[in-house]
Amino acid sequence: MNLLALVTYLLVMSITPGPNNLVLASSGVNFGFSRTLPSLLGMALGLSLQIGLLSLFLGALMSLMASLQLYLAVAGCAYLLWLSWNLARAGKAKAGDAGARPMGFWGGLMFNWLNPKVWLMGFNLVMVFLPAQMNPWHAAGVFALVSFVTSLPCIAVWAGSGVAIRRFLDSPLRLRAFNCGMAAMLALTAVWLLAEMLPAHSLAALMV
Repeated sequence: MNLLALVTYLLVMSITPGPNNLVLASSGVNFGFSRTLPSLLGMALGLSLQIGLLSLFLGALMSLMASLQLYLAVAGCAYLLWLSWNLARAGKAKAGDAGARPMGFWGGLMFNWLNPKVWLMGFNLVMVFLPAQMNPWHAAGVFALVSFVTSLPCIAVWAGSGVAIRRFLDSPLRLRAFNCGMAAMLALTAVWLLAEMLPAHSLAALMV
């Protein structure tokens, strides 16, 4: 296993814009870092567990996952579009507002399973970096650990960046503009990821 190449790949994929990072940045703006921390940890742990499971079961499940890829992509992107709609309508969380709360630890943990970018990253990672002769349990443990250690600081940067610009967005108008902008980016990301995951014939079949 080329560990340096694996870490580099994970760093690039984790730090670049995607649904996880956009949600964390928005949460940092609207709720602060401490209230965003549970979802941040959940996302990092969920990513590592998902990649570990993919590396462990990919061989046995490859045909099944290929047949389900279309439905996973549509379900995941539909969820991201719903999330972007709610993000566009979000306002600043007020003290004592029980209805306004960030995504929690379990929400962050499960978010990856409906994130098309994570599926793409996981499949590519396992197909490119999984050694053919390596014990599958050993490989799953290594992949999960490296994914967690690499992705955690990368996504924390996005949550922290939201906190850093929080004062600038203290104006309701600027906050609304920011939320709408992030929502638009999330929606565009969902559409782009759907196009990336779906071959042309699958998209045609979906339309029938």
